[in-house]
Amino acid sequence: MTQLVRNSAFHFILALLIGFGAGLAYSWLISPVSYVDATPALLRADFKDQYRIAIAASYASNQDLPRAQARLNLLGDADPISALSAQAQRMLAEGEAFENARPLAQLATDLQRGYVSEPFTPTPYPTFSTPEVDSTPTATDARIQVSEEATFTPPPTIFFEQTPLFTPTQEGTLEPRPTFTPTAGPGAPFILTSQETVCDNAKSKLMQFVLLSSRREQIPGVEIIVTWDQGEDRFFTGFKPELGNGYADFVMEADTVYNIRIVTGGAFVTDVRAPECTDPNGVDYPGGILLTFQQP
Repeated sequence: MTQLVRNSAFHFILALLIGFGAGLAYSWLISPVSYVDATPALLRADFKDQYRIAIAASYASNQDLPRAQARLNLLGDADPISALSAQAQRMLAEGEAFENARPLAQLATDLQRGYVSEPFTPTPYPTFSTPEVDSTPTATDARIQVSEEATFTPPPTIFFEQTPLFTPTQEGTLEPRPTFTPTAGPGAPFILTSQETVCDNAKSKLMQFVLLSSRREQIPGVEIIVTWDQGEDRFFTGFKPELGNGYADFVMEADTVYNIRIVTGGAFVTDVRAPECTDPNGVDYPGGILLTFQQP
């Protein structure tokens, strides 16, 4: 009886393995699954990134915001705006040029605002009309040419005596000319110039950054690293052009100490936390901070 049970179990397991192998062979080799009219939502993460880049490039060309929105909806992202911004941040963190990530950030900004912030206006090419000139000489032209040759009188030649230039003799030692001092370029270090407390309920716990050049022009594409005990966050300026090309922000947590480092030049600020503010009703709440960095 025991031997019969063992044989039955063996035959049952063997039949399962044979059926499983035959099913795999049929599905992989004989009749594999082929996807037809699949949606972009089924793409891998890297293919979705390429799809967003293509959508952003098309939007930068035609400025068709509803069409770009419809294409992004095909990816099935829970938040298309956050997905665009996160991909742009990843591209810059991986060393890509800022101009390559800018279309993604611009599309995210326009989707959030609901309208095209930089309307596309094609520049018309100028047209020139060249008059046709008859190259065949006429009798009138010949008479004019003969008359000009007959009445032409060469101008009189004027002779003058040139006075030699006087070279003064300089006494003493020449003072050296001032040397040119180059101004700070895009890669120059940044220095913290101001740290302001922002008491506004709409900007509660918001850490804002403004990065300026030596000419006080906002600089995009500068990497900022914010660290705290629980983690680290990296982001770049220029992804909210409506607030400025050199603007960036970060949401803080109450009772958390942050350290800030500007990657370009290595500016470092420690012990930054959300300040305490009081509203008109006397209720305390965590405020925000505005940090301004400038190149020397």
